Amino acid sequence: MPDIALYQPDIPQNTGTILRLAACLNTKVHLIEPAGFPISDSALRRAGMDYLERAAMTRHISFAEFEDWRTERRARLVLLTTKSATPYTAFGFKDDDILLMGRESSGVPDDVHAGADARITIPMAEGMRSLNVAVSAGMALGEALRQTGTFPKSLTEANS
Repeated sequence: MPDIALYQPDIPQNTGTILRLAACLNTKVHLIEPAGFPISDSALRRAGMDYLERAAMTRHISFAEFEDWRTERRARLVLLTTKSATPYTAFGFKDDDILLMGRESSGVPDDVHAGADARITIPMAEGMRSLNVAVSAGMALGEALRQTGTFPKSLTEANS
C-alpha cells in the first residue's frame, strides 16, 4: 500500500488533515523534519480530530535520514509537483510507492526534486498555481490505492 511523506510541512492543519486521511485509508505518513510548527497533538488535533490515535506516523529527523530508510526499503519516491508534465492519472503506481508532498510555502529543494524516482502533477485550469497540499495528497493517494487495489475493505464489502 502506498505511503505519504510530508517534506518539512508548514501548516499543522494540513498535516492533521493528511493524518486523518491516512487513518481512514489505512496508510502511513512519514513526516520529514524540521516542520514549521511544533509536532504535538495540540497542533494537529483541530484538523485531525479523534483520528490522530489511529494514524500511523513515523517522524524522520532529516531528509537524509528518510532517504537512508527509504533506500533500505527500496521504495520508489514519487514527488507531486507543479514542475512535471506527467498527470497523476497517467502514472503507474506500485504498492510500495511513497508519495512525497512538498512544503506548502516552497515545495521541495532542487536536489530533492532531482532525486525523486518520478515526478507527477495534478492538471489544473489555466492560470492556477497549485492546490492545497492535503487535497493533492487525497487525490493522488486515491488514484494510487485504486490502481494498486489496496483501498481498505469496508464492512459492507467484507460481508458480501
